[in-house]
Formats: sequence, structure tokens, C-alpha cells
Amino acid sequence: MTQRITVTHTHGSRISVAAGGVELMAYVYKPDPDAFEARKPYAHPLRTLAGNPVSGYRPNDHRWHKGLQMTSSHLSGQNFWGGNCYLGPEKGYQRVDELVGSMRHDGFEEFTVADDRLRFVETLTWVENGGQEWARERRTIELHSVEPEEGTWALDWSIHLTNIRGEALHFGSPTTAGREMAGYTGLNWRGPRDFTGGDVIGPDGRGGDGEKGASDLMGTPAADAPWVAFTGEHDDVDGHSTLLFAHAPENADSIHASHWFVRSEPIPSVAPSWAFFEEFELPPGESFGYRYRVVVADGAWDRARAEHYLKNHGW
Repeated sequence: MTQRITVTHTHGSRISVAAGGVELMAYVYKPDPDAFEARKPYAHPLRTLAGNPVSGYRPNDHRWHKGLQMTSSHLSGQNFWGGNCYLGPEKGYQRVDELVGSMRHDGFEEFTVADDRLRFVETLTWVENGGQEWARERRTIELHSVEPEEGTWALDWSIHLTNIRGEALHFGSPTTAGREMAGYTGLNWRGPRDFTGGDVIGPDGRGGDGEKGASDLMGTPAADAPWVAFTGEHDDVDGHSTLLFAHAPENADSIHASHWFVRSEPIPSVAPSWAFFEEFELPPGESFGYRYRVVVADGAWDRARAEHYLKNHGW
């Protein structure tokens, strides 16, 4: 049985969702003060129903990592990810402030709160560093299925992006720029520091324990592994938590094939990357879309538990 939620919207700043006295998620859309961190909305904190934190915010190794956020690390020479820009094998990472773009919150087309569900549709504009508007995004976020008996809740996050630049947009990653197995871009989760070295599993026997599991799944096509689960052990409490990341079935028909970016060491991070190994082009006026589900769960899940959840929740 699903649990009632409470939604608090601080207009112009953030949306907070709570259940059972625990803030499960805050979605922050007020612009960050530091443009170097690529101003854009993000979801942090994320917590389990037991109140355990499962997202990291501005860690000292990457200040621009903020919970769960939609990013694009390489877009036609601009960095909508934030932080240092990867300029190729010879130059490596460098701070180039004029290459860091931003995502402007324009408003909400829809904002619907039910007893056990929040759904909102946000409109955003992707703006390159010089002020040119390059893309319009229609983002849909839905928090639902808060189930105390299962110890779980779910977040669906979808993107529909349209090129308004007037010339083609080229989406890539550090790997397409020459850095091996660093194909991060798209929806990215940064875990809390105590999740470092956590266990990573996927379907069909993929993955294993700790960094080996992450290495096994790094770069794996979403067509072969439509979901990835990451389990970490908390410092402050005696227990584990699990996050399950899943591609929607229709993602297979999107503009470009996705691959998993997964790390357990030296940092906990997962991204269903849409441009891991190869760039793709979005012509003027054209659009693309992806939809994902993130399940936040108390306890350490195994493969059977993850598959059972997805099967029984219409995914």
C-alpha cells in the first residue's frame, strides 16, 4: 500500500517531498551562485524511507556534483556538466570558464499533487556561456510508489530536448574527446562518500561486488543491461541502501544508443550515458527524448530483488 506524501513548494527555489516525517527528495531549481559549477536544477538530498541519505552534494573532489542532475559534459564545445573541461589527451582537464554553459529554469507547465504522487513538467532553456539559447527542454519528474512495506519509493525523470540554435548540436563525452572509459553525460547520480566501494549489479549475471561490479558494467549497452543497481553501506547507521537505475523500454528507439557509466571507486556514480563512445548530432528544430526510473530502497538488494521490483511495477 502506498503512503501519503507532503509536498512543500518554496516558489522560485525548491520543491520538497516528504513521507512519514522524512524528506525523501528536494528538487532545487534556484540558480547556483557559482557559474563554474554549471547552473542547473538538481535533486538533493535523496533519502530512503528510513531517512538514510543516498546522494552527495558538492564533494571536495568535484564541487559541481550535486545529487541527481541532468547534464551534458560535451555539447558543441560547451560544458553543461560543470567544472573543468576535458580538452583532449594532450591538454587534459583545464578550467575554462567561458566554455561552461547553464540551464535556465523558465517555469512549470504542470504541477500536480495527489495523495501519493507528485508530477511536474518543467520548461528549461540550455544557454551557452555567451548567452545564446541553444536548446529548449521539457522535463517531466514524477515521484510515486512510496511503499513502507517494501522500503521503497520511485522517481521517474524524462527529458524532451529540442535544438533551437539554428545549426546542428553535437553531443559527446570525455571519451568521444579521447579519454578512455569516461563517457559520462546525461542523467547523472553522485552518491554519498560512504557509498565509495559499493556493490554494483546488473541483469543476466552482469556485475559483481564492489569495483569489479562497476568495471564489468562500465560502457555496457543499455540494450544488454536495461538496469543497474548500486548498494552502499552507511557510516552513521548499521545498514545498507540501494538505488536502482532503469531505462524505460522506449529509450531503445531514441536518437542514439545509451551505455552505462558506472563507478564505485574512486567515487560512487552512475549515469545512463547517451553519448559514451560516439557523438551524435541533433539537427536544427529536431528533438530527442529519454525516460528513466530511479528506485530508492532501504537494505541491500540482490539481482532477484531488483528484477522482481521492476516486473511488479510496470516497467
